[in-house]
Amino acid sequence: MRDIDEPSGAEQAPDESASPRRSGISRRALVFGGVAVGGLAALGGGALVYRQIRRSAPPEGTWVKLSPIVPVPDASPRAPSPALEEPGEDTTVAVWAHADDDIIFANPHLAGIIGSGATLRTVFVTAGDAGRGLGYAQQREAGIRAAYDEMRGSTQPWNTSQLTLRSGARVTRFVPADDPRLSITVLRLPDGNLSGKGFPTTGEAGLTQLINGTVPALAPIDDGPTLDARRLSETIAELIHAGRPDRITTNIPHESAFARGDHPDHSCVGSLVRAVAPVVGIAPEAVTYYIGYPSQHEPINVEGEALDEKVDVYATYAAQDPVVTCDSAAACLAQPGFGQWLRRSYGKAEGELRLT
Repeated sequence: MRDIDEPSGAEQAPDESASPRRSGISRRALVFGGVAVGGLAALGGGALVYRQIRRSAPPEGTWVKLSPIVPVPDASPRAPSPALEEPGEDTTVAVWAHADDDIIFANPHLAGIIGSGATLRTVFVTAGDAGRGLGYAQQREAGIRAAYDEMRGSTQPWNTSQLTLRSGARVTRFVPADDPRLSITVLRLPDGNLSGKGFPTTGEAGLTQLINGTVPALAPIDDGPTLDARRLSETIAELIHAGRPDRITTNIPHESAFARGDHPDHSCVGSLVRAVAPVVGIAPEAVTYYIGYPSQHEPINVEGEALDEKVDVYATYAAQDPVVTCDSAAACLAQPGFGQWLRRSYGKAEGELRLT
């Protein structure tokens, strides 16, 4: 993501490879521009502050101390949830902070799951709204559906439903009309901002404040029922259990050394999943945690055709997000932060987290 004013070449991040493999993008990654963003001070999802986007160096999230996650009562066997999904083959439940964390940090693994015919149940905990409201969050959700369409090779419509969970949370679920092995479920909690302090329009509160107890509850931006810390933990546990997973993927948790400099929302979600997975019968070795912003410090490990495909998927998403402006593979890879992240993907097992 970058400022609405196109940065000069001197402001762009240095190219990390001799040249991008492809200068074009997928058929759905259309050129768009001239989007008015008003006085917006910060962005969600990738959630980069505008001033930082214009710098040549990638942004880093603020490190905020996080309290231990409120434990979830052991409820085995758990009662069936209204969110219960049909059993699938080799099922992954993926739980992310923002709609784009998966395509930026977990690809090409994500595309491999979809391309293999395995089952993927995705959950996005925050709206990634950047304080801009529900309309912007829905544009980002449309972008993720388009990105999944790119990976699965279909443009058939997605069915939408609202579900009230046993935890009391209300979620929105999207399922492709022609491919029920995939689903996307969104909680739409407010974006916590790169600073971890939230946005004025959503009460300057996010996951960090909820977990730390400085706010009693969070209100989803779509006016769903408020969630306190325990109810949020129950909701995450319920959605994971409802997906009937063989494995889980998520953001790197706060207690990992790899979380230093990551977006605070990423750390919160990773820690939530790590805390509740055992309650729903998922062994620690079945969970993979993907490094977020700090992956920029790791060696490049996505190149060639895999990089081309990853950038196409990202650009397809970007065509629906009015804050992101990259109309070619070269432009996407030149974005400070995103160019570095797209060239990398690092999943860590429990034993590799470097717990602190």
